[in-house]
Amino acid sequence: MNILSSSILSADFLRLGSQIEEVDKAGTHYIHIDVMDGMFVPSISYGMPIIKSIRGITDKLFDVHLMIVDPIRYIKDFVEIGADSVTFHLEATDDPVAVIDEIHKYGKRAGIAIKPGTPVETITPYLDKVEMVLIMTVEPGFGGQKFIPESFDRIKEARKLIEAQKLDVDIQVDGGIYIDNVKEILKAGANVIVSGSGIFRGDISDNVKRFIEILAE
Repeated sequence: MNILSSSILSADFLRLGSQIEEVDKAGTHYIHIDVMDGMFVPSISYGMPIIKSIRGITDKLFDVHLMIVDPIRYIKDFVEIGADSVTFHLEATDDPVAVIDEIHKYGKRAGIAIKPGTPVETITPYLDKVEMVLIMTVEPGFGGQKFIPESFDRIKEARKLIEAQKLDVDIQVDGGIYIDNVKEILKAGANVIVSGSGIFRGDISDNVKRFIEILAE
């Protein structure tokens, strides 16, 4: 199944609650929440109080993307405030298996992410331990960037690695994804699409519906 995850990093924070309700009503599958610490990536984003406050607005899956150093420190905290799926960066920890085990300890979906410069094959040892792989299609840390064209080959490579092990693992992509390039991204092998600017700029409901229509084709 193809899935749309709406990234609230691009939402209007003066109207965050109402915009989450709008993407929910329009049919988005996940709410994508980027957590940045100013160390693993240059930017700092919202913290736990905001995530906790929006948990009551929607029952959509909270797709939490941790762009933080040593993520194992905070897995329990994010689970307690409502995370349903937690994705961490391979580059941010010395012990990926321990992080995966910590996420699974709380009964949540585990995802492993890699930056554009990290070789795709580095995720191979963890593919049979996670529910999702996130291939970043821009440098993590900032919204509104352009999709890196080389990402198509990286998505294809990840899909081949998963199929070689005959695994049921989602491939999520995040960065520079819009209505005009999502078909090609899906064709490359991704099935979980994260979009921020492509959803929250302009008519939110119409943007979500157009994405959903393409994902359903």
